[in-house]
Amino acid sequence: MKEFWVDIRPWKKELATAAIESGADVIVTENAAKVKALGRVKVVSDDGDLRWGTDVGEVVITGTDGMEEAGAMAKKGYVVVETGDWRIIPLENLVASSDRIIAVVRSEEEAELAMTVLEKGVRGILLKDPTPSLIRKIGTRVRAGAGKTELVTFTITGIRPVGMGDRVCVDTCSMMREGEGILVGNTSSALLLVQAETLENPYVSPRPFRVNAGAVHAYTLVPGEKTAYLSDLSAGDHVLVVDHAGTLNDAGVGRVKIERRPLLLVEAEADDAKASLVLQNAETVRLVGEDGVPISVVALAPGDRVLGRLLQAGRHFGIAVKESIIEK
Repeated sequence: MKEFWVDIRPWKKELATAAIESGADVIVTENAAKVKALGRVKVVSDDGDLRWGTDVGEVVITGTDGMEEAGAMAKKGYVVVETGDWRIIPLENLVASSDRIIAVVRSEEEAELAMTVLEKGVRGILLKDPTPSLIRKIGTRVRAGAGKTELVTFTITGIRPVGMGDRVCVDTCSMMREGEGILVGNTSSALLLVQAETLENPYVSPRPFRVNAGAVHAYTLVPGEKTAYLSDLSAGDHVLVVDHAGTLNDAGVGRVKIERRPLLLVEAEADDAKASLVLQNAETVRLVGEDGVPISVVALAPGDRVLGRLLQAGRHFGIAVKESIIEK
């Protein structure tokens, strides 16, 4: 999830209000108390939650000047980076080596570039010289999407019952549509797109905020190109919602339900890659077909083609690491 910072120096109440209403993660100000009186949000100031020089560094990069300083600061905490005439190369170099870079931006175009540098983008953006309307526009962009991912088509090779087990329903704070859900897999190297409960059926009303995601041991994709076990998710966490075109959106988790249910093992392959996922044996549980149309697991058959994602195998606390590993 990208972080949205807003600089409201000098103090203007309408800017602080717009920032809080737009979901800003951090506000930079000269008076933390005035901001805290309006809402619960992190503040960077001499008397705030984060302090300049201790928790947050600041560097202006001109040419190669400032690159080493920024890199050193990023090892200790956040570093706010301003590139002067807005060159991409310094940000690319910093993003490649650190996940603590906050890029200074002054327009929607600069914000878009910063959030997509080297595909994964910077940790966050700091909007300077804001107006209320610009805060709202960029806030909407930051919250509306987390970028794109490349989905691949898997061919179903097998479906079989595996008995009873504990499965996880992830109830998000967002409404999803047909062809949209979350990526889940038995292994960290291959995930399948599980459809949200958006469709009508004779047994239960749609729950478009819910994904009946799979068994407790499964991985799901979360912001920052990380994975998390379904069983570790809880209220306040975040998952990545994905549609059939590969568009990513950040979704907060409102609740997780773990219940004992009959389960199915679904197996699939894409070229030399194999994917598998344990799902509840129920009509309302669906994978997303390659055409974006959901397919219920009770109707799924070998040869059906569904969407998923290939990732680097090997995870340490959800972060991809290069190591020798076999998952099966």
